[in-house]
Amino acid sequence: MTAFVLGAFFSLCGMVAFRYGKKNDHVRAMVIGGVLLVFPYFVSDAIWMTAIGLVLLVSLFIRR
Repeated sequence: MTAFVLGAFFSLCGMVAFRYGKKNDHVRAMVIGGVLLVFPYFVSDAIWMTAIGLVLLVSLFIRR
């Protein structure tokens, strides 16, 4: 149940990031959003899902 809720949360965040990147022509946000959308299908452990999802979400806000 926890993995399902986490997967839905990270997929929702990915959808928002992807739409933001597409609207503003930010390729990095589109790629990270796409990965956030897809990775919950491949990771079933809640701890790993949380770790990967948080790293991806933080990487959205780090500017280079």
